Amino acid sequence: MGTATAEQRRTPRPRADALRNRERIVAAAREMFVEFGPDVPLDEVARRAGVGNATVYRHFADRSELVHQVVLLVTDRVSAHAEEAIAAADADASVSFDALRRFVHASADERIGALCPVLQAAFDPDHPDLVDARERLETVIEGLMQRARAAGQLRTDIAVGDLMIALSQLTRPLPGTACPNMDRFVHRHLQLFLDGLMAPARSELPGEAATLEDLRQS
Repeated sequence: MGTATAEQRRTPRPRADALRNRERIVAAAREMFVEFGPDVPLDEVARRAGVGNATVYRHFADRSELVHQVVLLVTDRVSAHAEEAIAAADADASVSFDALRRFVHASADERIGALCPVLQAAFDPDHPDLVDARERLETVIEGLMQRARAAGQLRTDIAVGDLMIALSQLTRPLPGTACPNMDRFVHRHLQLFLDGLMAPARSELPGEAATLEDLRQS
């Protein structure tokens, strides 16, 4: 039987209840960032998570660290949706576009667009954790689109950036309190958008496809 290293002995494992509290805090922060924006008071996040204020600050030194974890959570969940869709497409190429469609609707439920203001908050977008998560996301979405393209079901004049822009725009709340709540129309409008992605193309798109590099530069 192997023995623990000195480093392992010095680093105690987090208790199960501490891990649950951390997960609740991140989940609550994600919900509240979507509902109220990135400046929501952390005291309100604690209340939504059902923990004390001290518990939030024990897990997260400041707001930027909490934002970091929320972005990681959403990115990983969207990547998991794409990986499930890839598995379905690999099992049956004839359903590749349907798999892409399911991925887009599942990602919309993660409210990617509503979290865009969070990305403007004071945190490091080039942190290795976030770079790894972003690269995983980009790889799996491109892989999913390649499968739909190879099956002849996805038009060839679009790129990953086109998909991500539309998904972000259609899931981002309209600014201003006077604007009506459009959430109930998101999946309806996404379906219209997805119909436009199907091959054969019914029109020629102006301009060039939006690449991931275009998104990074913007």
